[in-house]
Amino acid sequence: MTSIADIWVYLSASPLLHLALTLVAYQAGYAVYRWRKFNPIFNPVLIAIIILVTILLVTHTSYQTYFQGAQFVHFLLGPATVALAIPLYRQVARVRKSALAVTVSLFVGSITAAASAVFITWVLGGTRDSFVSMAPKSVTTPVAMGITEQIGGLPTLTAMFVILTGITGAMLGAPLLNALGIKDWAARGLAMGTASHGIGTARALQVNEVAGAFAGLAMGLNALASALLIPAAWHLIFGG
Repeated sequence: MTSIADIWVYLSASPLLHLALTLVAYQAGYAVYRWRKFNPIFNPVLIAIIILVTILLVTHTSYQTYFQGAQFVHFLLGPATVALAIPLYRQVARVRKSALAVTVSLFVGSITAAASAVFITWVLGGTRDSFVSMAPKSVTTPVAMGITEQIGGLPTLTAMFVILTGITGAMLGAPLLNALGIKDWAARGLAMGTASHGIGTARALQVNEVAGAFAGLAMGLNALASALLIPAAWHLIFGG
């Protein structure tokens, strides 16, 4: 008689298994998100991660094995990011009128995100690797990992920080902005996109198209600014 373990070994050899698990986990997370009336605390990405990590731990499946099957989802990050240009195009006139404010906000936001990350890590007694890996936490994952690698950090650690930052921003960003009395959708979108990249941008798009457009703009420009500023500042201060 075939055991459950034998069935799992057979299924785990299929490259589609982990892709299917990823999609099912996200749909489960989204179902909970809808059930809780889109309360940002019940972020579907966070729920999906918890489900997937639990499955991988229980089945003793390595991340490398999982990623081989689920990498198609990773590939789709590129087209999904490009698609953010659509709501941005619809708001291009408003973006032009706010060009100066957007530029200043992004410059200040990029510096604040990196500096606060390094400061918090220092206060908590982190190592040099932690400093380097934490600095680009508010940048979209592929760019953040590239920045970390350039200045001698640990890209995998950076990826974890980036995901945690995005989920935290998506969960707590709106309540924090409400508490601060920030009601302008463009300003809210800039804040979400600068601080919490793609996951925050996705949350902003769910709430308001203007916020989503400015969040997408902020995410892209923050990645560019951080890719230029963080390595330059790191080598200037620490000499490599």
